[in-house]
Amino acid sequence: MKPEKIKGQGAVSNVHNHFIKNRYETSIYQDDYEEQAAKTEIIEVFPKTIVNPVKSPDLPMAYSMNPYQGCEHGCAYCFARPTHEYWGYSAGIDFERKIMVKKNAPELLEQFFKKRGYKPESILLSGNTDCYQPIERKLQITRRILQTFLDYRHPVNILTKNALVTRDLDILVPLAEKKLVTVSLSIPTTNEELRRALEPRTSSVNSKLQAIETLSQNGIPVNIMVAPIIPGLNSMEILPTLKTIAEKGAHSFGYTLVRLNDTVEPIFIEWLEQHYPDRKDKVLHQIASMHGGKLGEKQVYKRRTGEGNIAEMIHTTFKVGRQKYFSHDKDEIFRLRTDLFDGTKGEQLSLF
Repeated sequence: MKPEKIKGQGAVSNVHNHFIKNRYETSIYQDDYEEQAAKTEIIEVFPKTIVNPVKSPDLPMAYSMNPYQGCEHGCAYCFARPTHEYWGYSAGIDFERKIMVKKNAPELLEQFFKKRGYKPESILLSGNTDCYQPIERKLQITRRILQTFLDYRHPVNILTKNALVTRDLDILVPLAEKKLVTVSLSIPTTNEELRRALEPRTSSVNSKLQAIETLSQNGIPVNIMVAPIIPGLNSMEILPTLKTIAEKGAHSFGYTLVRLNDTVEPIFIEWLEQHYPDRKDKVLHQIASMHGGKLGEKQVYKRRTGEGNIAEMIHTTFKVGRQKYFSHDKDEIFRLRTDLFDGTKGEQLSLF
């Protein structure tokens, strides 16, 4: 018998890690299961590098870095879940409860900056798992990383679902003054009930909206990722969401369509069975209609845009929203400088 849904958790169970031959089942009582599963285990790891080159041609960034592996936010749809399997864990509960932390990330970043011949390009923080997930409040690894970016005058793009980003205004503001930072805040829904089920340990909708105001009022360029769009769940919110984020001060937005690759598929299906059983078949059918009859899509370029009538309706709705609420060209505000970086730490005095 499957365990009941646990408050504050996205995955319902630990799906099998397909890299591991043997399976195991637990036979503990539900109360004991909840107590064990709800505990977050912090595991320190010691990587030798922290900056990853991004080679996918459909992604705009050259580099990304992730101070954490796994994510406490617990988003049921998260494309990064299968990466936890490389570490011997499950993409399910383990992904959001066994968090590997890289406390030496700031030092590794500094070493990267000092590489001979390095030509600066903006680095995405973070491209896989959230750099402002709850444990960051205590460990402050991301804060130290941002200070390193400021010390070396190097551009950085931040992607997060957490309003905790506003904690670091004292670093973000001077970065923004030098045109060295942008913040992309992920807001797939403005329905708080759906948010609590879909991404249970992210910031509340109100906190995220307040973060938009705070960041924009402090001169920090704010992009909103209205993503992923899941037909039958949040696809009907597109225009109201764009109107709301525009009113709060967002400068631009982006979006992607949901895709359920590899072990994300059974995790999301279990999540639907628990939270929206009446919509399950409709939602899965519409997702499959966007990906040629499959729930996942790995083909470059198609994986983020989909195909078919439902995908086209979503694209058209965003086009209308862009014309209505984001008609002014604000691309210039997101162009970051690279000429301030020279591989040295701290401000350098010019002779002229």
